[in-house]
Amino acid sequence: MYQFFVEPEQIQGNRIIITGKDFNHIKNVLRMKVGEELNVKSGMDDNEYRCGILEFTEEEVICELYFIKEEATELPVRVYLFQGLPKSDKMELIIQKAVELGAYEIIPMATKRAIVKLDDKKAKTKIARWRGISEAAAKQSKRAIIPNITAPKSFKEALEYCKAMDVKLIPYELAEGMEFTRNVIAGIEKNQSVAVFIGPEGGFAEEEIQAAREAGMLPVTLGKRILRTETAGMCVLAFLLYQLEE
Repeated sequence: MYQFFVEPEQIQGNRIIITGKDFNHIKNVLRMKVGEELNVKSGMDDNEYRCGILEFTEEEVICELYFIKEEATELPVRVYLFQGLPKSDKMELIIQKAVELGAYEIIPMATKRAIVKLDDKKAKTKIARWRGISEAAAKQSKRAIIPNITAPKSFKEALEYCKAMDVKLIPYELAEGMEFTRNVIAGIEKNQSVAVFIGPEGGFAEEEIQAAREAGMLPVTLGKRILRTETAGMCVLAFLLYQLEE
């Protein structure tokens, strides 16, 4: 069943109004008809609004609310994925899969060894594209929210951004063994915020690791194998999902 996101004010009693690009998608791409059912979420909570299409106007799809399903689809922690800017279109894959696995927010990060450099013009174009991918992945995976993709940050800005977060992890090939990683993951509690820093293809520079340690981040290992940048974040998210999913 198709899922769409609306603003809270578009849920009006037993009527739900869908506008904009979703209106066009429902009417002209999916060619849905009056009476067909769909799911709607507001992005504000876990409620799923099951409704049916009542009528089309020139700019709106007017739906009738059938019932509200209260089922938690979000992880019980907020995971902030700080991703070192990778080459080519890898960021698109990373965003898609991170959203599917439950990331709360994704922060592109410029690091010392990152090959990709984004000027303001390129960044704006990329961010718009990445946010579209996040929205599509959220719809496909029945997320309750659309995870935000922030503007790219420097490594220093990223450390400042996560300063108040409860748990801060940075996978590093010279970190302690898996037992330490297991204990750290097991110690994460519901409703906490978790920062996960992932390096680009060349990994983090030693001075970045040192700065991360000084900022209270915990270096953790993800196993004996060296993972690609597009794999490492997914590995951490999978660990968290396995440990915390209700």
